[in-house]
Amino acid sequence: MNKKLIFLDIDGTLTEAGSNVPPESALIAVRRAMENGHKVFLCTGRNPAMLAPVLKYGFDGAVACGGGYIFTTDEVLYDCPMTEEQRVQGMEILKRNGVFRTVEAKDITYGDEDLADFLAEASEGNSELIRWRKALAEELNIHSMSEYDGRPIYKIVFMCRKHEQLAEAKAALGDQFNFVVQDVAAHNCLNGELVNRKFDKGRGVKIVAKHYGIPIEDTIGFGDSMNDLEMIQTVGMSVCMDNGSPLLKKESKMVCPAVTDDGLFKAFTELGLI
Repeated sequence: MNKKLIFLDIDGTLTEAGSNVPPESALIAVRRAMENGHKVFLCTGRNPAMLAPVLKYGFDGAVACGGGYIFTTDEVLYDCPMTEEQRVQGMEILKRNGVFRTVEAKDITYGDEDLADFLAEASEGNSELIRWRKALAEELNIHSMSEYDGRPIYKIVFMCRKHEQLAEAKAALGDQFNFVVQDVAAHNCLNGELVNRKFDKGRGVKIVAKHYGIPIEDTIGFGDSMNDLEMIQTVGMSVCMDNGSPLLKKESKMVCPAVTDDGLFKAFTELGLI
């Protein structure tokens, strides 16, 4: 078969939400696929610092920061932080509307000081919230917002109670940023992120495919939440995990078993990658 270019979301796809340890079956699948000549990239909203614990398992590179920073094992393919004006405007508007914020640089994440308290009340039904709660609890390089030192920022992650709290920010920045809101969890808790309209996971797929000279029809993407949508819509074969968003399942060509049910291994086998 033609050599494939495989893209894997992390939380809820490669690993259980909030975990940095993939199931052994997933690691076996990735390793065998690479031995068969396929390339495997992480495709994630995480910045390089937060995906480092997963990179150690051996991948060909990553589409990180939701597509804003893309790299192979030895080369940076794309690097697009937000402007200082965009960062200041977005942060000020969200703050005055009572929205909890984190900002992601390449190598560090900063969060509002009271974010942990907010997350402690959040539902267990949202994989992104679970990841952030565990990351804060384990102090995985998330620093206080007061420590921010002016380094380039790629993404603002927001959490709030009501859609209305985002209205002013959308009006001011909606032409420059896509407000990606996750499925609503219990307790009327919304979480999502401001993603620069200059990039997304789908365009990240195209950049990596062009770099290796691999046709889009020979790309495969695995995801579980709506922040994987552009990737799912771009790749030649789209796969949603059974534990994923019902909306993403409708957009995907294939649904594979859950991450906790050896989903990647079974899907890699069915697709002839291993």
